[in-house]
Amino acid sequence: MFSNFAKININNIPMNIKVVIHEAEEGGFWAEVPSIPGCATQGDNFEELLENLYEAVEGCLSIDIDNYISEPNDKILELRV
Repeated sequence: MFSNFAKININNIPMNIKVVIHEAEEGGFWAEVPSIPGCATQGDNFEELLENLYEAVEGCLSIDIDNYISEPNDKILELRV
């Protein structure tokens, strides 16, 4: 029915992230990303779930860099997901 991998693209290098998709008792689906603790989302249908998964993974992997205290030799690199 569907793949259990969310395909993420970082600088044109594909990265596969395994997700677990569940059918929700009330209808629709919900999914969790075991490799990213706390990363989960839901959707009324499979297409909506996929859209929400990309958004959830991006949100779970992002940080507020303005509040990060870095050392003088640290470099900040931003990857596109």
